[in-house]
Amino acid sequence: MSPAAVAAADPLKDPVCGMTVTPASPHSFEHEGRPFYFCCGGCKTKFAADPLRFLQPVVVEPPIEGATYTCPMHPEVREDHPAACPKCGMALEAEMPTLDEGENPELTDFRRRFVWTLPLTLAVFVLAMGGHRLHLFSGGTQSWIELPLTLPVVLWAGAPFFVRGVQSVIHRSPNMWTLIATGTSAAFAYSVVATVAPGLIPASFSSMGRVPVYFEAAAVIISLTLLGQLLELKARSQTSAAIKSLLGLAPKTARRVEIDGSEADVPLAAVQVGDMLRVRPGEKVPVDGVVLEGSSAVDESMLTGEPMPISKRIGDTLIGATLNTTGALLMSAAKVGSQTVLAGIVQMVVQAQRSKAPMQRMADRVAGYFVVTVVAIAGLTFVAWGLFGPEPRWVYGLINAVAVLIIACPCALGLATPMSIMVATGRAATQGVLFRDAAAIERLRDVDTLILDKTGTLTEGRPRFERAIAAEGYTDDEVLRLAASIDKASEHPLARAIVVAARERKLRLERVIEFDSSSGVGVSGRIGERSIALGNRALMQQAGVVIGALEAQAEALRAAGASVMFLAVDHQAVGLLAVSDPIKASTAEALATLKASGLRVIMASGDGLSTARQVAATLGIDEVHGEVKPADKLALVRKLQAEGRIVAMAGDGINDAPALAQADVGVAMGTGTDVAMNSAAVTLVKGDLRGIALARVISQQTISNMQQNLAFAFAYNALGVPLAAGVLYPFTGWLLSPMLAALAMSLSSVSVISNALRLRGAHLRK
Repeated sequence: MSPAAVAAADPLKDPVCGMTVTPASPHSFEHEGRPFYFCCGGCKTKFAADPLRFLQPVVVEPPIEGATYTCPMHPEVREDHPAACPKCGMALEAEMPTLDEGENPELTDFRRRFVWTLPLTLAVFVLAMGGHRLHLFSGGTQSWIELPLTLPVVLWAGAPFFVRGVQSVIHRSPNMWTLIATGTSAAFAYSVVATVAPGLIPASFSSMGRVPVYFEAAAVIISLTLLGQLLELKARSQTSAAIKSLLGLAPKTARRVEIDGSEADVPLAAVQVGDMLRVRPGEKVPVDGVVLEGSSAVDESMLTGEPMPISKRIGDTLIGATLNTTGALLMSAAKVGSQTVLAGIVQMVVQAQRSKAPMQRMADRVAGYFVVTVVAIAGLTFVAWGLFGPEPRWVYGLINAVAVLIIACPCALGLATPMSIMVATGRAATQGVLFRDAAAIERLRDVDTLILDKTGTLTEGRPRFERAIAAEGYTDDEVLRLAASIDKASEHPLARAIVVAARERKLRLERVIEFDSSSGVGVSGRIGERSIALGNRALMQQAGVVIGALEAQAEALRAAGASVMFLAVDHQAVGLLAVSDPIKASTAEALATLKASGLRVIMASGDGLSTARQVAATLGIDEVHGEVKPADKLALVRKLQAEGRIVAMAGDGINDAPALAQADVGVAMGTGTDVAMNSAAVTLVKGDLRGIALARVISQQTISNMQQNLAFAFAYNALGVPLAAGVLYPFTGWLLSPMLAALAMSLSSVSVISNALRLRGAHLRK
């Protein structure tokens, strides 16, 4: 049926202002086949015509273009529009928060329902608690007064709960709404029958000359559940604060320099790759790029956690959203939009927040049987009280069964780990540590062995060319020229150093054909009719090249800490090149912290064994593997895993990718290649090994927080359900009112979220 036909057949009334609602094209749209209607009055309500017309239509917001909505408890549920999760009934949240998004529409809707019906709930509660004591009414008169006061509370304020309860049955996914809908509808339906047709109620239900009703229980449960949802939605909104703070780092505009030299401020979205941009002192770098002119100190702490500004000169890279502190810079835009480091960080945080931790699987299995078990316990409670309880036995049975259904809310169990993960990943991102998923957080805590690549991981990854040594018949410049020619197409930092050195000497580079990169050992190709190979000793051995007298010179350079590559022309060794890569200033401190935490640290490098040993000796690393290929690193990881070790691998290059993927936790340097970052479970934005120690602290705190949440959720239900069933009544005379059960149910979820939010302020340094 079209929206117009539905409206003509049965006009709807806006619940806020009472005006007739009609589909207002072009703003009308459909959701799950139901037409949406817009109120033309001052409240501007948007809602869908629900098939259950006696229930209030569900208030929703129009979808954000391109947005994806997902469930905090079930991240596998994904929709392109706002809706309720078919598994748990929770409102789906936008996967990617925006800075300009308004208040959660469900929060707005629930607040309106709660505020408008709270006076009615209080009135019913006062009548139920004090009416019979004051003898204000006789017979069933009080019940007839409570009924109209309760109707709006249950049928309007509680409408979303009943709709979700029905959906949980339709989708065969019993959840908290199944229990709430069953409990409140049982209390309300019984009370309506007791009021309208009291003769249908067994005489054993009567008390003090009248059939008791429980309108106040139904109304108070609805109001308390609404209050609990308001508190929960408010708390849940804080878990996206980290993402919003990251989004807020980017400037709104950039100052573009045109070809004619003129400058103008343009929206950030208008910046394209290759644009020249001016960054003045005190301004934020608009996008990722390279310094073309000028020098300055750039504060990158908002993305990397590094407090000291970084010196930037011509040729250095800039990260968008970082702060230029002193000098003026002219930069070329290299990455814009979704390709920037900031956009990648936000996307990784979102992905991690919506992933499910292995610990959650246990909670999911328990929750799968939980609701059915609770319904069975409620049934047994009703029968047991009805057969063996004191008079009025069946009334006691009904009330205690309702209390069991209400207090046994599985929401706290479902939220126990997702909330901790969302808060922890956001906190880690602000410190320059990016977790790919929740499993990485959980696994990192158990790591006992750390394998480290050298170049770009222990060292700066910005090698400097030292010297070229030529064999007889060649000059040093000729060796450098041929090496730079073959290295032009390589991504390795050592190759870049050689190419830069050749261009600084204005050497003419040759065109290379049949280029091949043997990751971890070197490169090869053809220049004209000559076959060229450049790499370590392993590559020379593969090519059948005899190094000869060059080996002694190479060993001396390695002993001084340089990386050495041999150059072969037509399978003859013609020279070698030495490149040095300084150790990062923070590496020694980071390794000391990691070893102090009990980690076994191993270096695995493609460089010669002498070079690797020299660097390892400087850093105090006892176990060293040199001249290893990607397959060797992979084999090392597998060997350690076969010994029962929990292995983390840290690297930054393409040659590290297989080992990063195989390791229990792969750690990529944010300064490295995209392939390495895509293979790793953790990325250190700054490429600083201190981030691993920081990530381990975050992992330990997060797992502890999740365990606390799960323990609370299990303990709450283990104690609450028997108490609601009345097991203490024979000994103490205590019974748990359904109203108190509703309050406890709401507070349990809020307590779990509040505990997770503690991670935002947790101390991160050991």
